[in-house]
Amino acid sequence: MGFIEKLFGKQMKEETTMTTEKLNIGIILGSTREGRVSPQVGEWVKGIADKREDANYEIVDIADFNLPFLGTTDGTEPGIADWNEKLASLDGFVFIVQEYNHSITGALKNAIDFAREAWYNKAAGIVSYGSTGGARAAEHLRGILGEIKVADVRTHPTLSLFTDFENMSEFKPQELHLDNVNAMLDEVTAWSGALKTLR
Repeated sequence: MGFIEKLFGKQMKEETTMTTEKLNIGIILGSTREGRVSPQVGEWVKGIADKREDANYEIVDIADFNLPFLGTTDGTEPGIADWNEKLASLDGFVFIVQEYNHSITGALKNAIDFAREAWYNKAAGIVSYGSTGGARAAEHLRGILGEIKVADVRTHPTLSLFTDFENMSEFKPQELHLDNVNAMLDEVTAWSGALKTLR
């Protein structure tokens, strides 16, 4: 086999490996408060996602990393490095977003600010909930994601505290959300795969 054949043969093998390797998508729980319902929503999204078999999906709970408030410590807490390492291992994200005073939680903003390059050139979907479906929090998050080079996808499942939760605490989603979640995941995986070529 000549040099050119060897060169292009190797390149084609690398491209094949890249396209067949499954993406890693993190489902980020955006709340840390006691009594939160984000784990219920996150597990619901993961259950839908796992049936697709198009990527590796995992729950990423920011509460597990015990992040301090940014700028209040010397930054040597192990959770900070672990958080950045986890984000770096992911190709894309689905944010589970709660609306607090027309925006995202302080815990989620703090967690986002504790990383930089680990976010770059990746894609994200948003699943939000609140009295108005969490729409205003999601719009705030979109602006933040743009600054950290995360491409947020258009399809956005919105869940109402009044119709998708019993007593505003037990998650019981309407079936109509299933199509939106799958459409959002289609976009997240497509964009995550495309943006991986930039990293």
